[in-house]
Amino acid sequence: MAELIKAKEPFRFFTRLHLSELTGIRVSTLGQLLASIKKVPGSSIYHHTHRFLQQHIYLSPEPPNDFAYWVSEILGEDELGERLVSIDTVKFETIRSLREKIIKTVEDYLKNNPLSKLKFSREGEEFHFIKAISFVIPTNYIVVDLAEFKDVISKITIDSIYFHIFEARLRLERNANDFSHWIETSIGDKRLAYDISRLDPYTFTLEELRKIIIKKVEERMRA
Repeated sequence: MAELIKAKEPFRFFTRLHLSELTGIRVSTLGQLLASIKKVPGSSIYHHTHRFLQQHIYLSPEPPNDFAYWVSEILGEDELGERLVSIDTVKFETIRSLREKIIKTVEDYLKNNPLSKLKFSREGEEFHFIKAISFVIPTNYIVVDLAEFKDVISKITIDSIYFHIFEARLRLERNANDFSHWIETSIGDKRLAYDISRLDPYTFTLEELRKIIIKKVEERMRA
């Protein structure tokens, strides 16, 4: 087993709590949905696209987003729903770029299907825009090498894993998660950092990601 490298900077684990709050914006047509997507706060776009990743942590990958579900199940616009589902949500490094992709997808569809813009949802099935209010909370876990890192990963909450793996991309607007960034910059292990950075939530659930990260760290520690 290789000698453990002490990190240049320790890693502090954080977690987060989310509260959902109604924005007061309610729509019943695709045209209204499009107009509202353009103006609602970024925290609302985040809620309606990333919430499924948090809530469906034990389910099979590729969860839908709220927009895709409403468009397909309520308005019956299955083709547009499929296009919205195909948007690879976590690949976008900013909410702004994700919003722009959703807008373009809906606009392109309406160009070829202008009458769909006027189709109304049934009463009581309107789309209600909700925004996410986040509270970031430091945990008591601070690690200085890969052995301690592996130990903490095995017992921290799913919320903490989600925060450091997925929210980090949006928070820092970079194509890396907190774990990979720390392993590369403080531990100096670019290979392990790369292996963790390329893990895809559409391929694994969060619980599976926990196990895979542990396995990859163990393999590097044995190398």
